[in-house]
Amino acid sequence: MIILEFKYNYKLIKSRCLNFNSLIILFLFLNILIGCVKKENSLTLVSDPISTFFSEEVLPDITSPCFNGSYYRKAMSSQDVWLGITGTVILPSIYFDPARINPSNTAQYLDNPSVYLGGTANGQETDIGMTWEVIIDANGNVTPDRRAFRPFLRRSAYPLTNQVAIYTNAPAQANYYWYQGDTVTMSVMVTSNGIIHFIVKGEGKQYECDFSADGYQLSSPMIFKRVNAIDQVSNEGKPVQPTKTKVTGSKWLCTYLYRMYNGSIVKAPMHQTRFTDMRCPDPKYFIISTTVDQDKVGGESIVIDGGR
Repeated sequence: MIILEFKYNYKLIKSRCLNFNSLIILFLFLNILIGCVKKENSLTLVSDPISTFFSEEVLPDITSPCFNGSYYRKAMSSQDVWLGITGTVILPSIYFDPARINPSNTAQYLDNPSVYLGGTANGQETDIGMTWEVIIDANGNVTPDRRAFRPFLRRSAYPLTNQVAIYTNAPAQANYYWYQGDTVTMSVMVTSNGIIHFIVKGEGKQYECDFSADGYQLSSPMIFKRVNAIDQVSNEGKPVQPTKTKVTGSKWLCTYLYRMYNGSIVKAPMHQTRFTDMRCPDPKYFIISTTVDQDKVGGESIVIDGGR
């Protein structure tokens, strides 16, 4: 606009006896002025740190070593002032390898799918979410085979306070059973020093509890994760056993990390640049897909195929 006005008034300026050098100086001045206006406008554009990155946010590691014992896809955050993680996921469909029968219980398999959250704080690890489990049927009997996803909570020991390792399940009740293809929302959040609040809800059901984990201190940087896995019975810490078991159709509709920002707890999307991408023991066993819009909210689709 300024340049157009300059050209429009050229004759008027000339009529007032400004010489050529004066015109050049005026033109340069106007260009400098326009540049300053543009720069000022660019500085007023404020980025969205919740959806992108916070000014002090720690970036995640590019890689991380795998832990032997299962086939798993893990999305792992940086070690930072995160307070927890939440996500909505479609539970997978399961196709067991018929050759992998558990000799200790022939009604079950040696492969066991799970979908869970958790994290690490001060060296203490937690896994909290859903695993394929036995149930109590309508007649009050424990089923010999696994029939539903049930909430579970696991923590490693924390020697500093003599806290022991523990594994526990939600009660075997119908309102705590979820099934293949169900959509659930899970969240784990450190609500006070040493206390993780866990919620899973969906399909008209909800399970909620506080879980003690002494390593999780509000003043400490923490790592949080989401995991889709084919666990293997009595195989923790060992190389994975060959299997044709396959889980398909699992889809994270969204995943968010909790963080304190401007005095309030906010949910920051766990997009691809906010997590370490882990496909263990080898990427060949996984089909991971996402779109630009899915990634903006921490979403992706996951297939784990031990027979690939």
